[in-house]
Amino acid sequence: MRKRFHIGRWILILTVIWLGDLLGQPASAAESEVFSNPAVTARLISAEDGIAPDAASISLGLALEFGEGWKGYWRTPGEVGLAPALDWAGSSNLSSVDILWPAPERYEAFGIENFGYANEVVLPIRATLETAGEALDLRARVSLLTCSDVCVPHDFALSLALPEGVGIDTGSADLIARFVDRVPLGPEDSDIQISSAAVDDQASALTVTAQSTHAFRDVDVFPEFGPLVTFGKPDIRLNQGRTEVWAQIPINAWSEEHPAPLITITDMARAVTSPVLLIAEAPAPPYVIVGAQAGLLKLIAVAGIAFLGGLILNVMPCVLPVLSIKLASVLKTSGQSRDITRKGFLVSAFGVLTFIWGLAAVLLALQWVGVSIGWGMQFQNPIFVSLMFVVIAIFAANLFGAFEIALPQAVQDRLGAGSTGPGYAADFGTGFLAAVLATPCSAPFLGTAITFALAGTPLNVAVIFTALGLGLALPYLVIAARPEWVHLLPRPGRWMLFVRAGLGCLLLATAVWLLFVLVGVAGALAAAAVFAATAALVLGASVQWPKPMLRRVFLTISFLGAVLSAGLIASPEPPDATANAPSHWQAFEVQNIARHVSEGRVVFVDVTADWCLTCKANKSLVLDRSPVLDRLRDGTVIAMQADWTRPDDTISRFLERHNRYGIPFNIVFGPGAPSGMALSEVLTPASVLNALDTASTRSIAAE
Repeated sequence: MRKRFHIGRWILILTVIWLGDLLGQPASAAESEVFSNPAVTARLISAEDGIAPDAASISLGLALEFGEGWKGYWRTPGEVGLAPALDWAGSSNLSSVDILWPAPERYEAFGIENFGYANEVVLPIRATLETAGEALDLRARVSLLTCSDVCVPHDFALSLALPEGVGIDTGSADLIARFVDRVPLGPEDSDIQISSAAVDDQASALTVTAQSTHAFRDVDVFPEFGPLVTFGKPDIRLNQGRTEVWAQIPINAWSEEHPAPLITITDMARAVTSPVLLIAEAPAPPYVIVGAQAGLLKLIAVAGIAFLGGLILNVMPCVLPVLSIKLASVLKTSGQSRDITRKGFLVSAFGVLTFIWGLAAVLLALQWVGVSIGWGMQFQNPIFVSLMFVVIAIFAANLFGAFEIALPQAVQDRLGAGSTGPGYAADFGTGFLAAVLATPCSAPFLGTAITFALAGTPLNVAVIFTALGLGLALPYLVIAARPEWVHLLPRPGRWMLFVRAGLGCLLLATAVWLLFVLVGVAGALAAAAVFAATAALVLGASVQWPKPMLRRVFLTISFLGAVLSAGLIASPEPPDATANAPSHWQAFEVQNIARHVSEGRVVFVDVTADWCLTCKANKSLVLDRSPVLDRLRDGTVIAMQADWTRPDDTISRFLERHNRYGIPFNIVFGPGAPSGMALSEVLTPASVLNALDTASTRSIAAE
């Protein structure tokens, strides 16, 4: 099926044309009956009218003409699809059949890469006879898939009888020869030489390099690793002389069990197919693409969107409990001077910006080394979640009066507080913690800004993340600008005890949520260990120890135990995301989306995580309530849930393909939206239902 015919095929073509010229005029070539519908017209054609004496083989072709907007598939269809198949059972005097496959074109359907043909194609066929010179009776059962807005399978029979005799049709011979000329050459006959192919350690990308004696013009790369390995759209780069090509193709599905890989490279009217041996290290590209710098006005506009997104984060449930810490400190030190109050809030704002800048730097570094990145991804780390639980639990216990948090006087003096205030370390920590807890939330406008930043240059990242940090720090900056507003609070009294207890309850609720997240990312055993160590830490801090040294040792051990427990006891396998999900949710299987859409179904994808509070709000307020819930259950919608609580390369690549770097992410696929229709971060019933209605609308071509 994958054999290549080189010198022999040219002899065949020239012989066919020469015989036609010798006979003086074209004969009426034998061909099969025609199968036809609006999607495809198919027939078997033959360059010979009969079997010449002593002929051991003949040249045939499966001629396919596709309707407007329809296409068929190559021998390797891409991410989804079905290659044409011919069954020759029932034929007589037929020994073997070899199909030549003209070079394919790349198509995108349902947001997925496919390889195939449009308009017209002839699959050249070399038929070898059992007995040379005798009549041939062909019976072919053809199965193929055509796709437009929908995909339609076809199964039909074609027959062709060739008696003994001599006769050539130059029209059929020319047609077959034209598509034989499009079949990729082997490496020994081509001026394109594939030099290397490498799969990275994470099996996330295939890198291919090749050289040519002639300059490349419109190059494409088609890898074939068997049906279980699929690839996305390649990133193709050329050197200055356009004689070297470097291509990196994302791997969307991988299996260690695959046949010997083949790489096909096409370039206008030439193509080559070659087997390759995978090497260990991917070669560097011949040059580096410099990200396009966004226009100044666009950058300013997106920075404004990021500022609004950061401002809205302050009223999200992630950040409100931390603002309570700052409010509690203001109540406690209401007698501070105007200058100290201003400096305290400015330091809190700086704490916000410090984390945001640090996060931007880390994301850029991870992006540079090729790691999939996303907003809030640190909450996939059990050590980080454990640390956040310990910190929030300690703050909650402090507000309930279990103990007081105070730095040594020498440290306070170094921080600039002297003897008149508590120092600025707590102020900085408050802002820093607010920014940390803001990252599991996706406020309106935030997804747009983060996507623009991470898809652009480092300058874009710096500007957008700074604007985001300023929006998040705005409440602190406002009070810093008007510190006298603090004095508008009532004078200290017993009411402060009730306020302090209420703020403590907010923090306690946050700690419970973090413990729930820890169960998702590390397992119940790890979460129980962290809870026990944290409880010991809080209890030890609240007890009056006879010797301070013993108290310090106990607290240090408890703290380290609480932070490290999740990493040491974390379950090696993530829990089944759909085990406890309602029955209408299916597991996320990106490779099945196109199949469902081709059957006229609508697919609703919900990318969520235990640590994403906005995701939880969307579920409780929209997805788990009528009328959206009724629509997801009515049988017309395939509801897929992708759980990103733990790192998952498949989900990360799915987000990147749709230019998203954070969650929640909801997208609807259907006959009316084959490439997907992305929804806003904050869902409404109307937006979901409208998207489902739009995606379900399609124009069906009758067969």
